[in-house]
Amino acid sequence: MAPNSTPTSITPTLAFAGSAAATALWFVALVAIPELQRSDLSIFVARIAVHLIVLGGTWAALSRTALTTSERTWTWLAIAVPLTLWHGAAWIIVADGLLLPGAVSIPLLPLMIVVPTTVVITLLSRSDRIGQLLDAMPASWLIGLQAYRVIGGLFFANWLAGTAPGVFALPAGTGDVITGLMALPTAILLASGRTGSARAALFWNLFGMADLVVAVMLGALTTPGPLQQLALDHPNLTTGTYPTAIIPAFTVPTSLVLHALSLRQLLRRTRNGAALAV
Repeated sequence: MAPNSTPTSITPTLAFAGSAAATALWFVALVAIPELQRSDLSIFVARIAVHLIVLGGTWAALSRTALTTSERTWTWLAIAVPLTLWHGAAWIIVADGLLLPGAVSIPLLPLMIVVPTTVVITLLSRSDRIGQLLDAMPASWLIGLQAYRVIGGLFFANWLAGTAPGVFALPAGTGDVITGLMALPTAILLASGRTGSARAALFWNLFGMADLVVAVMLGALTTPGPLQQLALDHPNLTTGTYPTAIIPAFTVPTSLVLHALSLRQLLRRTRNGAALAV
């Protein structure tokens, strides 16, 4: 996509306003309808939608490469099958209550965050085929996709309901919502090719990753267990409870992977001297 092909009617400001309005309506619904907050509907819909968007975007990006149809199909399957199995396994573990305090003798949640993230980022960073995919994919796609991060507003609702301590919910929710609200404006700015858009995209990625790291640390420090140092009188039980636990168990690792891929894409294009907004 050429820089001037971005619709002039869609500006970063308009994208931010639209994202903020939709997020506010969703948050009000969570607070006004407690049954919605307790159900798994919002998280289930968000996770399935993101999963399908990632797979659809991957296929769309592959169609822009010089790969043959067979190569595209096998590459897509090599991404789609492990991602779907990972997603399904995380959902089963959460639904079975294995992340609840004392359910298992090992620190399962930290392992579910650190191990898959490290393995996936390592494999993808060394793959030439993924490099081809990132070169063909518009740099704005991986950023705009993470508009789903506004789902972190759920932590605010949990705090208001008294089910999560503020020392965890407020920083984690704030970072997630800011990252999600700024995803579309940053993507549109990057696609426009304006001066400073690449730096804005790099900063957005670093902020989003820092938010995830802080949220994981605060989650560990406020959840009952050997690492708990905070919220001793009001421990954080939501990190292991279905369906909220799918956020740290799967959304956090996949978000870190998306950030890593976006940074690789941006830095790769900078080194190659290519325009970032293509």
